[in-house]
Amino acid sequence: MRAFTRFSYSHSDHKAVARKPPTKPRKNASQARSRATVDALVEATARVLVREGFEKASTNRIAEIAGVSVGSLYQYFPSKEALVAAVIDRHNEEIMGLVRTALIEVADLPIDKAVRKLVTVAIEAHRINPKLHRVLAEQIPRTGQLRDVEAYNREIHALVRAYLESRRKEMRKVDLDVATLICVSTIEAVAHNTVLNGAEMLSEKIVKVLVDETTRLVVGYLK
Repeated sequence: MRAFTRFSYSHSDHKAVARKPPTKPRKNASQARSRATVDALVEATARVLVREGFEKASTNRIAEIAGVSVGSLYQYFPSKEALVAAVIDRHNEEIMGLVRTALIEVADLPIDKAVRKLVTVAIEAHRINPKLHRVLAEQIPRTGQLRDVEAYNREIHALVRAYLESRRKEMRKVDLDVATLICVSTIEAVAHNTVLNGAEMLSEKIVKVLVDETTRLVVGYLK
């Protein structure tokens, strides 16, 4: 994950550090109607981000697409950045749901089959709305979501390490922490770069080749 620097602006003869926009929701949506409004706003934000990009997106435009008033928007979200943060949370949870399920499913599988499953799921997960994924990857530092992303990464590393530990007899002698880092980083890099290079344009044949070659790479390293 790339590092980011707080941006600053010049005014008259002095510089001031720009105040970070609030990214936490104003209140939780507990009632069905409130949840529907929040869902509509988050969905609208995702659509606007894909169509127009972060810079051109505005709370007025998002409210218009969601079919709610700007006043209603501000009841739940204090800023555009807070809306983008909500989209990031939802997108990450969708991906993590697939990853958690896959890791449960491979628990009793041998390494070659387990790795193939994990590679397939990783690539398919990153192909969920790839245009949105690319936009959000750029906005994670801006919205202060690095901490959340790091928490997801720690969870994935812990789950993969637990699996590898259960399969020590199938592996060559290698440090488990190092093996986990290399396996997760390799799979993530292939999946992420697949998105950055136009996942929506890839044929199923090419995706299969990516899965085959990445599986061969990771299994070859482990064994």
